[in-house]
Amino acid sequence: MSESRIRPSELASTYSIVALDQHTGQLGVAVQSHWFSVGSLVCWAEAGVGAVATQAMVNVDYGPLGLQLMREGDTAAQALAALLNKDEGRAMRQVAMLDVRGYVATHTGERCIAAAGHYAGEGYSVQANMMESATVWPAMAAAFERTPGDLATRMLSALDAAQSAGGDVRGRQSAAMRVVSARPCSHPWRGIVLDLRVEDHPDPLVEMGRLLKLHEAYQHMNLGDELLGQGQVEDALKEYGQAAALAPGIAELPFWHAVTLADVGRVAEACELLRQVFAADPALARLLPRLSAAGMLRDDPQLLADLLSVQPS
Repeated sequence: MSESRIRPSELASTYSIVALDQHTGQLGVAVQSHWFSVGSLVCWAEAGVGAVATQAMVNVDYGPLGLQLMREGDTAAQALAALLNKDEGRAMRQVAMLDVRGYVATHTGERCIAAAGHYAGEGYSVQANMMESATVWPAMAAAFERTPGDLATRMLSALDAAQSAGGDVRGRQSAAMRVVSARPCSHPWRGIVLDLRVEDHPDPLVEMGRLLKLHEAYQHMNLGDELLGQGQVEDALKEYGQAAALAPGIAELPFWHAVTLADVGRVAEACELLRQVFAADPALARLLPRLSAAGMLRDDPQLLADLLSVQPS
C-alpha cells in the first residue's frame, strides 16, 4: 500500500471503538465523525474473525485485508504490523484491530491531526484524531468499562462520552455500528448481529440510539416469528407485544401481533389492537385481505369481515 498524495475523500478524522463482548464473544466496531457516510470507510467486522476501524487519512484496505489476515490465523497485532509495514502512508493512519480471541492492536501515526491518540484495554480499543482535546479517548475507555448492558449499548456509551469530552473539532455528521457473532459463518451475512448507519444527521448519536431501540424491537418481532414457527404461540405473542411497546410509533408491529391473535382464534383481542392500528395507518386495512392467499391468515370471510369492521368510519 502506498500514498502519493492526500485526498479529501480519505479524511475520515473521527473517533471509534472496536470491542469484544466477554460474555457472548460478539465483536463490534462503532464510529462517529464529521464526514458523510463514515461507516462505509471506517467500520469492518466479520463473524468469528475480528473487527477493524481504519481512520485519519483513511486507507480502506486495512479493513478487508486485516480481516483476511486474521481469518487466516494472524493475531490482531500480526495483521496490523504486516499491513503497516507495506504502507508508505502509515504516519497518517490510525487503525485499530481486534481478533476473535480478544487481542487488540492499535496504531496512531505521528502525522495524525491533533489531538490524536488511542487507548487499548482488555478486549477493546478506543482511538480518535482531530479531536477538540486529548481527553476524548480516555473518556471513551472509562465509559465503555463502566457501562452495563450489551455490546452495542456499551459502544454507544463510549461514543457519547467522546462527544461530551469535545468530540471532533469540526462537529458531527454521521455514525455507524456493526456487531457480529463469535462463531464464523459459512454464509457471512448470517453472522451479522447488527449493522446500522446514520449517513447524515445533525445529531448522529441521538439518531443511532433511536435506531438501536428500533433494532431491539424488531429483534423481538423476529424472535416471535421463530417461536410461532415452533408452535410456541403464547411466547410468540409476548415477543410481539414487547416489540410494539418498544416502538409505539410503528403501527405495523401491533398489526402482525393482531394477525397472529386472529389466526389462533383470539378475535376480540385482535380487533382491539386493529382498531388502534387502522386509526394510525389506514393502509394496513388494505393489506389485511391479501394475507389469506399468502397463508398468513385463516381463509375465513366472516373472520375478515370482523377484523375490518373496526376501521374508523
